[in-house]
Amino acid sequence: MSSKTDECFLQFESVKKSYDQKTLVVKDFNLEAEKGEFITLLGPSGSGKSTVLMMLAGFEDVTGGDIRVAGTSITKTAPYKRNIGMVFQNYALFPHMTIAENLAYPLKVRKMPKADVKERVATSLAMIEMQEFGGRYPGQLSGGQRQRVALARALIFEPALVLMDEPLGALDKKLREQMQYEITRLHKKLGFTVIYVTHDQTEALTMSSRIAVFNDGVVQQCAPPAELYEKPSNAFVAEFIGENNLVPGTIETIDEGIATVSVPGGGQVKAVAGEGLQVGSKAQVSVRPEKLFIQPTSHPYDNEIAAAHLAHYYVGDFIRYYFRLADGSEINIKVLNDLAAPDFKEGEEGKFVWLTKDCIAFPA
Repeated sequence: MSSKTDECFLQFESVKKSYDQKTLVVKDFNLEAEKGEFITLLGPSGSGKSTVLMMLAGFEDVTGGDIRVAGTSITKTAPYKRNIGMVFQNYALFPHMTIAENLAYPLKVRKMPKADVKERVATSLAMIEMQEFGGRYPGQLSGGQRQRVALARALIFEPALVLMDEPLGALDKKLREQMQYEITRLHKKLGFTVIYVTHDQTEALTMSSRIAVFNDGVVQQCAPPAELYEKPSNAFVAEFIGENNLVPGTIETIDEGIATVSVPGGGQVKAVAGEGLQVGSKAQVSVRPEKLFIQPTSHPYDNEIAAAHLAHYYVGDFIRYYFRLADGSEINIKVLNDLAAPDFKEGEEGKFVWLTKDCIAFPA
């Protein structure tokens, strides 16, 4: 993210949205994006991410703040004058037009010469590898093919900015993964800027340059995928992005960025200290299931805790174990499905271990 406003391609400055002039569904949203970035807005339903996208597209009015593209405010600009490509979940293709006619439509609206339209349509069909489908109608295509056409139509007039609102939500898992690859391939090839809305965390982690995590109209953290996953800024981000365990405890000491936390059962663990911690206060230690190891193990570790085994489930390439801590809270661990995977009986006590650097303590 650029720190200089004049280097930004897209900028949201203190953007707010209220539908009733009382309650804000988007609260003071700020974001700067460089040209060519792929930024995903991620969050639970009702968190404000789609509203931000609709304000950028011009389909919703801005209650407060400003949106600028290439240094020019577009807050009062009509949607059709913003030159923004849009891909929807339901494809939004014209059913009475052929695929070629659907692709040609944005160009004809812009009064492009017929010869140029024909050439651009042929190029777009080749780009999505559907050269033989120009004469077919949307109803004759699969969901994945329709979504590829919708993507091509959004790109055909060469917009610098493309908005995608849950574009893969209606597809099955295999098609979704194929389209993730298609979108990222075209993004890298053509260099357009993407603002992408989804509630699918895997999709966001796989495709994005940066992810803005929303909750209740506020961005909790905006960072590259690896940073969000490995160094969440608060317990909500840690819990929302990927799988996570939150072990309750009390802060005993904080020294040089490392917190010592007393945990259920009378033991202590060490964790990277998150913001807002105070000695004596309640805390939650965030640790990913894949960062935990069940003893005995040759893996180096500096944290250990005991718990009672509840159940374990076969998931193919790994086995998921569930344990109950002394206070009744639960924790889960992912273990590779190999000969070293332990076999616990229900209620049997086990010890699991992990490294200080792999966990963060947040205020409870």
